[in-house]
Amino acid sequence: MTITFLGTGTSQGVPVIACCCEVCTSTDKHDKRLRSSILVEGDGKVIIIDTGPDFRYQMLRAGVMHLDAVVFTHEHKDHIAGLDDIRAFNFKQQAAIDVYANERVQTALKREFYYIFSDFKYPGIPQVNLHNIDKEAFNIGDVVLTPVEVMHYKLPVLGFRIKDFTYITDAKTISDFEKEKIKGSKILVINALQRQSHISHFTLEEAIAFAQEIGAEQTYFTHISHRLGKHADVSAELPANIYLAYDGLQITI
Repeated sequence: MTITFLGTGTSQGVPVIACCCEVCTSTDKHDKRLRSSILVEGDGKVIIIDTGPDFRYQMLRAGVMHLDAVVFTHEHKDHIAGLDDIRAFNFKQQAAIDVYANERVQTALKREFYYIFSDFKYPGIPQVNLHNIDKEAFNIGDVVLTPVEVMHYKLPVLGFRIKDFTYITDAKTISDFEKEKIKGSKILVINALQRQSHISHFTLEEAIAFAQEIGAEQTYFTHISHRLGKHADVSAELPANIYLAYDGLQITI
């Protein structure tokens, strides 16, 4: 199974509009970060986790030609705003796309994309089959996803474990119960927003401590802000087996 990082930035992406900091003006391609999302390919399925505002460009950049399902972590705009663009896959595949979300996120999708779910179906609108996520593992074909609930300040957000891979984008605290679902992962992806304290995201220091507690063979940081620093500089100070993810990075599980 192959995981492609479609985006590794935080809600504003990197560079940030109208910012002239050294990160936003960097010429290093690793410092160009679209909003966080991953592509999961394997076991006969193509799955996207989160469709942020950059979804259309991410699909074009990665050359994605087929899509089986979308899975949502939570309802913030940087994770759902691009849902409308699945209609290109509807047209090509002549089928609705399976969308997996918990009840709260489904409510938000029905509010933000009301036309998808209205009784009158305007020609050409996205077509989806909604599936509910609860706390139990679920299957998309032969791909098994285990939800991992983390707290994004006061908002419960879902991460997902697939085989020995765990993906979490927006954590500030994680209960001991949920940590047990993560332990044993060979590859961990976790958010590391910035160096300064933040109300709803791990700082770099907190992310490193969490990675070391879990003890995965490899840990990658994502959902990165321009305040974290330049990719090359931060990478040079990370402990062994801990890395900054970057847009376009591919790993195999």
